[in-house]
Amino acid sequence: MKLKKIDTSVQNLQDFVVENNHLEGFFGTGEEIASSDNIPIKHSFADQIYIRQMTMPKDYVIVGAIHNHEHVWFLLTGKVSINDNGNIIDHVAPCYMVSSPGSKRVIYAHEESIFVNIHKNPSNTKDISQLESEIVSMNVEEFNKINN
Repeated sequence: MKLKKIDTSVQNLQDFVVENNHLEGFFGTGEEIASSDNIPIKHSFADQIYIRQMTMPKDYVIVGAIHNHEHVWFLLTGKVSINDNGNIIDHVAPCYMVSSPGSKRVIYAHEESIFVNIHKNPSNTKDISQLESEIVSMNVEEFNKINN
């Protein structure tokens, strides 16, 4: 699967956040979010599986990276609205969805919500930086290189 573009409004929002992440209330991507006290990320592992759990406070917005592979996500608690490449859907916990390669989400938490992604991890690595480089891309060009 090759992506031609990501919904421009989602990309514009991400660019705005990255450009302004020095302002109070903005957080960067990757390591900065993972280490943020405001949006705790819990990493768990099973045989060939990586589980990434994020607790989103009420009224927070997260702009995710582009997912490289099909995976499953669960909303364990709460209510969120998700813009996934231009399609906006409300989800109320408990629920789950199968996410397609190329998915790039903006998630708004209507209330505190626990969001879990389940990714394959064939090498059983516990190196989060390595896993992130395998499971997500930061832009369409990077995604297309991986998915040619």
